[in-house]
Amino acid sequence: MKICIDIQSAVAQHAGVGRYTDQLVRSLIQYDGNDELSLFCFDFKNKGTPFDSEKIKQQKIKYIPGRAAQLAWKTIKWPPFNYFAGKHDIYHFPNFFLPPLTHGKSVVTIHDMSFMRYPEFAETKNLQFLTKHIKTTAERADAIITDSKFSADEICELMKIDTSKLFPIHLGINSNFCKPPAETQQKTVKRLKLEKPYIVTVGTVEPRKNIPFMIKVFEQIKNYDGELVIAGMLGWKCEDILNTIKTSPAANRIRYISYVEDCDLNTLYGGADCFITTSFYEGFGFPPLEAMACGTPVISSSGGSLAEVLCSGACIIDNFDIEEWTAALTKLLTDSTYQTQLKEQAPIHAAKFNWKHTAEKTMEVYKQL
Repeated sequence: MKICIDIQSAVAQHAGVGRYTDQLVRSLIQYDGNDELSLFCFDFKNKGTPFDSEKIKQQKIKYIPGRAAQLAWKTIKWPPFNYFAGKHDIYHFPNFFLPPLTHGKSVVTIHDMSFMRYPEFAETKNLQFLTKHIKTTAERADAIITDSKFSADEICELMKIDTSKLFPIHLGINSNFCKPPAETQQKTVKRLKLEKPYIVTVGTVEPRKNIPFMIKVFEQIKNYDGELVIAGMLGWKCEDILNTIKTSPAANRIRYISYVEDCDLNTLYGGADCFITTSFYEGFGFPPLEAMACGTPVISSSGGSLAEVLCSGACIIDNFDIEEWTAALTKLLTDSTYQTQLKEQAPIHAAKFNWKHTAEKTMEVYKQL
């Protein structure tokens, strides 16, 4: 079986879909089988790809910008993807969109339906693009992979898709996520200037993450002399969130430290008193699961698939009542027995999510087609 994966998102992004594509490909490379794996991307700026393996064939188009191809696909629906990538049995598109294809079977990953559930939180161009193309993509695809049963149910409900071609497959987390050695943790925390105890959240700073509510909860916490650390790239519509941080009564105890490299995430998670996410909606939710793998207690909303993914390994709150959140976070920070319980449960639960399993389930979809 000849399999081609569009890796454009892995080349262009470090988080979200980019991380999914990167880790899925790395795990498929390790898959024990006789199938031929080929990777494709446009590389007009000669950035190269993050993959280095003799087991795979990598195709890079340097004479055409990817944006030009995307524009042609969106407008005139030509040329077909296989014109660039060649003939294969299976084509996998990990980033919501299925370009024109005249050969082979197609798999598309639709990670979640947040843009339909919460269009007010989506970036305008992305919303317009997905709204215009997602239904056609879902109908044309021979198989749809999604990140959770919750998202599969959403896709069925919102787009009336035949369930027989829908495959919910949980994602994995990198095996590097674990409690770091004390010495390493101390050095990294010092370098990041996190001298005080802290509560941490990680993710793109955007309205869907509901950070202003998180800040309100933090403002209510009494007898905690630590900080709230917000780590993540600035996303769309972030101006009001940054202003909320600046004008908060607790502004001198709120730290924004921008994007954190993967090599530092372990220590950022591992050094925290707890991880918090108040997101309205997640298709999967990497950061809280990664924090759990590092033995850090997690308090989370149930938004989207979070309740399904985090399950009994975290403190999950099914509303946005500030008093309930304040009481739950206070208990987590002050009740040592409860802390220990979550610290013990968290890594055990997180260990259930690994990329090897994700790759195996994905390969089963290819074979079924």
